[in-house]
Amino acid sequence: MSEKEKIERIKELVTTLSEAARVYEQEDREIMSNFEYDKLYDELLSLEKETGYVQSNSPTQKVGYEVISELPKERHASPMLSLDKTKEPEVLKSFIGEQEALLSWKMDGLTNVLTYNNGELVKAVTRGNGEVGEIITNNARVYKNVPLRIPYTGELVIRGEAIITYSEFERINSEITDAESKYKNPRNLCSGSVRQLNNAITAERNVQLYVFGLISTNPDMGFKTRHEGFDWLREMGFTCVEQRLIKKDNFEEVFGYFKNQVAKNDFPSDGLVLSYDNLEYSVSLGRTAKFPRDSIAFKWQDETARTHLIDIEWSASRTGLINPVAIFEPVELEGTTVSRASLHNVSIMEGLQLGIGDELDVYKANMIIPQISENYTRKGGCVPPAVCPVCGLATRIQDEDGVRVLLCDNPNCAAKKIKGFTLFVSRNCMNIDGLSESTFENWVNEGILHEPADFFRLASHKEKIVSMEGFGEKSYENIINAADKARHTDAARVLAAIGVPNIGTATAKLICKHFNYDMSLITGATEEELLEIDGVGDVTARDYVEFFKRPENIAELNNLLGEIVLEKVETDENAAVLSGLTFVITGSVALFKNRNELKNLIEALGGKVTGSVTKNTDYLINNDSMSNSTKNKTAKELGVKIITEEEFMKLKENEA
Repeated sequence: MSEKEKIERIKELVTTLSEAARVYEQEDREIMSNFEYDKLYDELLSLEKETGYVQSNSPTQKVGYEVISELPKERHASPMLSLDKTKEPEVLKSFIGEQEALLSWKMDGLTNVLTYNNGELVKAVTRGNGEVGEIITNNARVYKNVPLRIPYTGELVIRGEAIITYSEFERINSEITDAESKYKNPRNLCSGSVRQLNNAITAERNVQLYVFGLISTNPDMGFKTRHEGFDWLREMGFTCVEQRLIKKDNFEEVFGYFKNQVAKNDFPSDGLVLSYDNLEYSVSLGRTAKFPRDSIAFKWQDETARTHLIDIEWSASRTGLINPVAIFEPVELEGTTVSRASLHNVSIMEGLQLGIGDELDVYKANMIIPQISENYTRKGGCVPPAVCPVCGLATRIQDEDGVRVLLCDNPNCAAKKIKGFTLFVSRNCMNIDGLSESTFENWVNEGILHEPADFFRLASHKEKIVSMEGFGEKSYENIINAADKARHTDAARVLAAIGVPNIGTATAKLICKHFNYDMSLITGATEEELLEIDGVGDVTARDYVEFFKRPENIAELNNLLGEIVLEKVETDENAAVLSGLTFVITGSVALFKNRNELKNLIEALGGKVTGSVTKNTDYLINNDSMSNSTKNKTAKELGVKIITEEEFMKLKENEA
């Protein structure tokens, strides 16, 4: 087996074993026997030792997560210049001249510079402003496809684009029930993910790196062309951006391939990059003050369509923002029918000078998001409504850092209530299943729903509910049962559910834990107290305090607390009895329903549960201590104590 084949086999094994571990740990089922898993694991370990290549997501090498206080900055060894750009294919063809070049995707993510020494990933820095970037080494270590170790032991510096795929972007957004909290596009999500202070969050988002530049290596490597360098990088196990050799005489064929393929890609790309293949020729060209002379970027001409404005709709949200949406005669764009485009705010609408009947050009930004590119007739006359389209009360224009937005200040606006109810019943909040926005709209109109507490008073409206279209006795009973089940909850779910600005599930848990789950302390927190909590910033703290200053919010919360039962959560005196201890759970369990139940108990008591046995593991919980499983073997090699469930329960009692 060649070196390249061995690395490909490593990648295959990592994928297979990771999926087996995921199914085993998260779904409590097996897709392969322990014997088969151990056999493949041993093969992977052997190949990693043989080649020196180790992926960041390898089951043999789990990367420890780390939280840091800030991202330090570093000046790049040489400035990272932008590329000159064109939208004309003929300019691209002319640029080639008599040379051979490489044509590749221009990935739409966040540029990183990675440095390897002695085969180890030692540093990762963002592009930043081209002169100075942020050090993100901890985060790069948990990218889905970045090797932590490679066979080459000299110094290697590469550039790549960190991206999040469209499918991963959609998965992450699908888990966010509040429409306003959803991420706008993969690039913004990736940028935020790469620059996290907690790299556990980066890992959850499956960031990938596509290498597009070999910056420096041992001169003795003797690469004469770019494509030789990329072939070598692939042999080292890196994922490189797709490239094709192109000359004048095959330009239409190669360019046509990229043009036809772009809409099928699962990764975001906003154009192409053309670079001369011959390295000596490239170096001889030098650079201008702004651009290198050996490369040029091509930006896609967005497919546009001519149409006419029919109307402006105003869409209200739970935060009070009312955003304009342009409605136009339907047109075909990138294979789909489009008839509306968000204008985002009043400033954008006014800048376009929109009037009913205006002749417009519309397009899909990056082939996804409908936008208006031009208004040819500019009749004007479209103005923000003086009253909220939902509640009918007065609106107001507010200037937010030079951007004009429309607001509804009515706390009882039905739009706010409906969006707020959607958040309230969502899975990560109160988890009341079987309800939709259309149901909330009907119930608000019928006087059934006024505030969150009303979800636990539905029994008094039984006759009205069962007589409504789409409902009956069975539907009613299902909703009542779901609401009754949700009555028993905890402070963190309540805090996340009631619509405090910028407070999601994770932050709610941090705040509740900080205040020992005492609702009076939670609702009475000052900005200074909140800023003591890791993960709470100035804006969040300010908005949080403002929320609980409003009497109507406190009244609604008190009414809700009168209808539910807050389950007791151990305070710091007892909850952290396992603090500082790290556990791994393997095999079947007898005292708990499944491993997840045991995991939840450990975490509730302040302990940490990981998926792999390392030198940082304190205990491996396995009822079969004589097992020859990989985890047992590793525990014995590292001197990690193996205990049964019964021994764990005794340990818990002793620690308490």
